[in-house]
Amino acid sequence: MDHDNHPARRRGRLIAASASAAALALGAAVLAESTPAAAWTRPHGHDVSSHQKKVAWSAVRAEGASFVYVKATEATNYRNPYFTQQYNGSRKAGLLRGAYHFAVPSHSSGRAQAAYFLRNGGAWRADGWTLPPALDIEGNPYGKRKCYGLNRTEMVRWIASFSGEVRRRTGRRPVIYTTARWWNSCTGGSRAFGANHPLWLASWHGSPGPMPAGWSFATFWQHANRGLLPGDQDVFNGTMKGLRRLAAG
Repeated sequence: MDHDNHPARRRGRLIAASASAAALALGAAVLAESTPAAAWTRPHGHDVSSHQKKVAWSAVRAEGASFVYVKATEATNYRNPYFTQQYNGSRKAGLLRGAYHFAVPSHSSGRAQAAYFLRNGGAWRADGWTLPPALDIEGNPYGKRKCYGLNRTEMVRWIASFSGEVRRRTGRRPVIYTTARWWNSCTGGSRAFGANHPLWLASWHGSPGPMPAGWSFATFWQHANRGLLPGDQDVFNGTMKGLRRLAAG
């Protein structure tokens, strides 16, 4: 996703949802064979950040978007200046919407970053329109320190700390946005999160490809960084009814 205060190139992601696991698992078998074009037959959406600035949400809805994830925060010192227009505007246009946080594990603790995120737009509400909070954890855009300088055990603990704070404050586990390569390298292939954290997987190679360790399928697939909709292009691995169930919790 976008790093709003850094010129680094955006990376892709994929979300796997825990709701209706049996139905989603069936869908995942099909999605694994799909191309991005075929994936448009499922509920599709996108993710945005300050790079997209003010979004014309009525036009986005007219293109058939069903959902959007909006960047809210990064570390504990950045908030998307366009968040309110993007987050509230998408809801008014009839999209399901959620917020995501870009993790910088070298900056501060997982708990501190989760608290900052939830204070600045990331909180979940049981209104039927709000998707679970999402954690964007991927390659370090701020230097050469692989895995933000954390070893595998430290990284798993950082993610668990973030997740625990989100669960404590909202009652929900966060969606985890990542790539298989980064996850398997920087967490050592941890399987600690797959059972109860939806996965948002980034893969711009025509198909989702391998899942990160711990997940057998993905709920959201980020399959391109440009397309009909502003920002990155995403698809939900299920029906619209399933997407609404995910929002409802």
